[in-house]
Amino acid sequence: MKLSIAIAVLMLVFAAHTDAQEAEKSIEDHFTEFGAKLKEFTDGISVKTKDVVDKVGDSEFVTKTRTWFTEQFDKLKTKMDETFQKQ
Repeated sequence: MKLSIAIAVLMLVFAAHTDAQEAEKSIEDHFTEFGAKLKEFTDGISVKTKDVVDKVGDSEFVTKTRTWFTEQFDKLKTKMDETFQKQ
């Protein structure tokens, strides 16, 4: 009788220990999960960054500034060509 109780207790301990080991994640699982979360994060950041860059590039202020610089550069280029004519 004592032997059967001891065996039953050992079986319960073994079963509990096996379940506990299966519940714990290995270091490889942690790295895999971390990699997936990192990829998801970077994908989200890249989409948001692209949206912001597109919005900034299409804004009225940026368009006017770009036009102004182009006009100023063309004026400077014309002035330089008039001043230093090639012979």
